[in-house]
Amino acid sequence: MTPVSERRQWRRAAVTGGAGFLGSHLCERLLNEGVEVDCVDNLSSGSADNVDHLTGRPGFTFVDCDVSGPDCVDRLSGPYDLVLHFACPASPVDYLRMPLETLDVGSLGTRNALAVAHRDGARFLLASTSEVYGDPLVHPQREDYWGNVNPVGPRSVYDESKRFSEALVTAHVSVKGTDAGIVRLFNTYGPRMRAHDGRAVPTFICQALAGEPITLAGDGSQTRSLCYVDDTLDGVLRVAASRSVRPVNIGGSEETTVREIARRIVKLTGSTSRLECVDRPVDDPERRRPDTTLARELFGWQPHISWEEGLERTIAHFAARYAPAELTRPTVLLETPLPVAASEEPAPQP
Repeated sequence: MTPVSERRQWRRAAVTGGAGFLGSHLCERLLNEGVEVDCVDNLSSGSADNVDHLTGRPGFTFVDCDVSGPDCVDRLSGPYDLVLHFACPASPVDYLRMPLETLDVGSLGTRNALAVAHRDGARFLLASTSEVYGDPLVHPQREDYWGNVNPVGPRSVYDESKRFSEALVTAHVSVKGTDAGIVRLFNTYGPRMRAHDGRAVPTFICQALAGEPITLAGDGSQTRSLCYVDDTLDGVLRVAASRSVRPVNIGGSEETTVREIARRIVKLTGSTSRLECVDRPVDDPERRRPDTTLARELFGWQPHISWEEGLERTIAHFAARYAPAELTRPTVLLETPLPVAASEEPAPQP
């Protein structure tokens, strides 16, 4: 990985959502590269545990702040030369629990973070998502695909929040000349994911370690393209170090079924868990794989960490962090608790 210092000389960065899964890894990576970091989070979905090991390190400051709040711009006094906007409830459990807050952080929060970056002449980068493509009708998904999103479905608070964020960034660049870019992240996983956040990898790992049934949404034939967190961060920082305005896909190159992901986790954990099908949620994407041509050709980026190595690291994290009783708490499954459409038939049993 090319060190940040060899790409662009950043002195001080603000990372919104810095106590979340991805945000905390970004804070740590930047600190290790000699960048001072303000970790901005109100802990509505992030966790202080994710950044406890950074507390006391020179250059690290935790700012307890709601990026959507009216005082956010004044509280982030800077000056910054990099603003990474990663604040947003990203798991289904969180954005369904906080739908209005999710919409606020995509609108008001993005506007505030852009205002901070524009004020300081900083590079701004929005963490967008593959969810802007919805349940895609084009495969693999290229950045010029406009998507197939249900604007009033149960997932819309997250999907449309990110789509609006992208529009806001684009308008800021056009009207004010802000140095801003967008990354669309696909199915990132790794240590510091929460055990019960409703996404496939942490759910399957917890169930496998606890010896419980691995619950597949539908028959598990839908596909995802996993990308280990270290690879995702490298892509993010390469785009941040550029002057690129256009959205850039960052995601795994291997497309695999959810059922196969579950089988791999069972094998790596040595679990005796069986696979069990449950109802599939509304608007659950059928296929997901990024076209990463832009990332490869413009930024020289591609993922390097194999699924086996990435899953082994992630499993080790869960095994070390969570007691057995914590693993067996009731979980929600792959991108749930979304209601099942009335027209859907019950999922077949294996």
